Amino acid sequence: MVIVMEELKLGAVEAHFADLVWQNEPLSTKELVQLCEQELSWKRTTTYTVLKKLCEKGIFKTEKSRVSSLISRRDFYAMQSEKFVEDTFDGSLPAFIAAFASRKKPNAEEIEAIRRMIDAFKED
Repeated sequence: MVIVMEELKLGAVEAHFADLVWQNEPLSTKELVQLCEQELSWKRTTTYTVLKKLCEKGIFKTEKSRVSSLISRRDFYAMQSEKFVEDTFDGSLPAFIAAFASRKKPNAEEIEAIRRMIDAFKED
């Protein structure tokens, strides 16, 4: 399945639902319905509708009434970040970092972590 970034945009409610799945996977559809009832006050039909939509987007799958992810939470948000940098900063990571750091200065620990990442990229 080819994943189109435009299809991976989630609204706030879908993102909350996706986080519930990622935090509890794998889980049965029955468990998911109960969880969504508790956390989101949803009826069974709403849960199944949103689940179907996110399965069609290639984020989750259901097999034998078990729900699991096709894309991890980390990979999903990495793809979202990549798309944001591409759309907003013409794909320039330095431009993104400069804009981010102009409003929120990284602390010494964050700077060291960034240095380690850069060094790891140099080694590859």
